[in-house]
Amino acid sequence: MNPFAWPFRAQFLAGALACIALLAYAIFEQFQMGIEPCPKCIFQRVAFMAMGVVFLAGAAHGPAATGRRIYAVLVAFAAAIGGVIAIRHLYVQLSPHDPLMEGCGPGLNYLIDSFGFTGGIRKAFTASGDCGEINWTFLGLTMPGWTLICFVLLGAGALWAGFRRRAGSGFGRR
Repeated sequence: MNPFAWPFRAQFLAGALACIALLAYAIFEQFQMGIEPCPKCIFQRVAFMAMGVVFLAGAAHGPAATGRRIYAVLVAFAAAIGGVIAIRHLYVQLSPHDPLMEGCGPGLNYLIDSFGFTGGIRKAFTASGDCGEINWTFLGLTMPGWTLICFVLLGAGALWAGFRRRAGSGFGRR
């Protein structure tokens, strides 16, 4: 049996489990290791949540070819949004720090309460106080670097699962 010929449902279940594992690790880092997320981190978590929900829905539904493609595009869309956020976060981290912007900026809840939803999100993407701090690395990459890799891999995996040719279409809907 070809190891790359997983059924669609198994592939999407694996994608959902990967998103759940990534979110669980982010929560572990926040509550056990004391690394507070910045607004961009929160938005990346939301993108992983959206991907996980679509992955889980696709795994539970087990659709025909058109449905598989729709689920794959939805996951890829959420992954692209998360990837753009991760790229912006990396840019903020790798830019020279402004010495006048020391400490943390206001939290996301404060921004939304003060400026409304759209104004708060706009401020979160333009503020760079807390988001420029590098307090976690693994193999030389920061957390947004790893999330970018995960967004690319999960998005590409979803597209592959949704658009690949299936052996023996029809019975069993692989």
